[in-house]
Amino acid sequence: MNIIGLDELLFGVDDVAACTQYLRDYGLTPVGEAGERLEAEDGTAVVVRAKDDPGLPPGLGTASMLRKTTYGVADAATLEAIATELGRDREVLRLADGSLQTVDDMGFVLGFQITVRRPLQVAAEVVNSPGTGQGRPVNDVAVDEGAPARPLSLSHVVYFVPDETRAAAFYTQRLGFRETDRLIGAGGFLQPAGTQDHHTLFMIQTPPFMQGVEHFTFHMAGPGALMQAGYRFAGKGYESFWGPGRHKFGSNWFWYFNSPLGCHVEYDADMDLHDAQWKPRAVPMNAEASQLFLFTRREKWAPGGPPPAGQKASH
Repeated sequence: MNIIGLDELLFGVDDVAACTQYLRDYGLTPVGEAGERLEAEDGTAVVVRAKDDPGLPPGLGTASMLRKTTYGVADAATLEAIATELGRDREVLRLADGSLQTVDDMGFVLGFQITVRRPLQVAAEVVNSPGTGQGRPVNDVAVDEGAPARPLSLSHVVYFVPDETRAAAFYTQRLGFRETDRLIGAGGFLQPAGTQDHHTLFMIQTPPFMQGVEHFTFHMAGPGALMQAGYRFAGKGYESFWGPGRHKFGSNWFWYFNSPLGCHVEYDADMDLHDAQWKPRAVPMNAEASQLFLFTRREKWAPGGPPPAGQKASH
């Protein structure tokens, strides 16, 4: 099935104003009069509504505020294939906008629609590497303090689930996802057929009361954009949770922040691409497996001044 990736995440939250402001500061653009749909450069989005909005799908019965995950597909034929396959054992609604809505085996509400993604017009980050003869043109300066560093595309979502084996089987056996890697004791990274991104879905085994969304993230243009966006975001008072650093599986740079959406929100950049020739890896879940390196943000500092907080002066 030609499922491209995530198009939209829908949340029902306690404080719509705080959540929309958070996502604006994160770098998304509000769309429409209410401003409750916030888009990345390619049109993928997060939608925020009040938790008691009668138009929302039902929640999971846990603290999770995520109400619906919508995947973009390539064409109408893919929508019909999904409706036929999932209609064998569950209700599949056809909504007024032409999209499908159903529920996975863990109770997460899913949507499927012909993708809203627009072609991106943003240049990739380029580096100068000794001896390659390639990189930025001569006299092209890399640092631009005013660069927008905008999120480009909805990258992936991570669920906490009570039965990871059953949860993953729904996506691999019914929707054509495949496992690219696995953290033993946690779960597998899943990639739909319409993308080469290392993963768009990762599910982690947890007790039932924890079920819900752990984090979601948008792709940035590169590590520089990620660091610039994250530094600005932290400077606005948002609390860094994990990062900046670089994962091993997927190789993506990361920086996670706490959020009022009841989950963490990440910036990511430079994720690995894999095709059907890739051989999945599996290693036990631990701190060494989850990151190659990890930094901690500090306030800016200039040589000659007192050392940064928590560090000793050199002699």
